[in-house]
Amino acid sequence: MSSPEHTPAQKQRKLLHHIAVGGGFLGLILWFYVGREIGVLDWATALMPEQHAGAGLMLGIMLVMTPGFFIWARYNRWVEQKLAVRGFYYETAYDAEQAELLAKKKAEKSAERHE
Repeated sequence: MSSPEHTPAQKQRKLLHHIAVGGGFLGLILWFYVGREIGVLDWATALMPEQHAGAGLMLGIMLVMTPGFFIWARYNRWVEQKLAVRGFYYETAYDAEQAELLAKKKAEKSAERHE
């Protein structure tokens, strides 16, 4: 049985979201392979001494994937905005907590000055 919170339109939006995220993940995989094919991983490995080739490979992967993950995050937010998907983001809650703590500290300092 269908509950009122899961209408056919919401189910379709959820399916579209999953397809879009899957497509984005395939894009992330392709990003890695393009980085590998243009030689970034080989270049990073060649910069290191032979006994530290693994560390060079790790650095190369980090160099290639950092912009890819940034694009992935922006893409996911864009898809969620277009499909009106609501969710909980840990960084949003963290930012709110930090702002609350900062306001509390400012209030305490202000109170100390006025005493």
